[in-house]
Amino acid sequence: MLSIRNATVEDVALLRTLIRELAEYEHELEMVTITEADLVRDGFGPEPKFRVLIAEWDQQPAGYALFFDVYSTWRGRQLFLEDLFVRPQFRNLGIGKRLLAAVARIAEAGNCDGMRWEVLDWNHTAVEFYKSLGAEFLDDWRLVLLKDEELRRLAESAR
Repeated sequence: MLSIRNATVEDVALLRTLIRELAEYEHELEMVTITEADLVRDGFGPEPKFRVLIAEWDQQPAGYALFFDVYSTWRGRQLFLEDLFVRPQFRNLGIGKRLLAAVARIAEAGNCDGMRWEVLDWNHTAVEFYKSLGAEFLDDWRLVLLKDEELRRLAESAR
């Protein structure tokens, strides 16, 4: 039986484990630097930067969705789905769709115009799943990331 609930600070160790499992699935485990302390501070402090839903199958942690508010100057409020992950042993049970639907319900209740997320181009199963839901792929837009030393160098130029 599936249940979906809001994560609490007591779930931080589990959440970090699930994040690492997702990163391993995406062949980027070495890129994960987030700590439990980071998650506590950023997700469960006085000004949370993200929200998390935990999916449990027969009371066993099966997956999660991590998301946060974003704002489009063209469309208004939206949610950004950073992570949607279901552990391999729980796949094909409809958990991913139910997690996504739960986030969509939160978006609608918050008067959001839409939801955004990213998917790796090699993850054909996920791409087809999102297409089946009617998701629009923004192929003309390119994802941009500035981090580490390059971020510090640009920030320093503002002084």
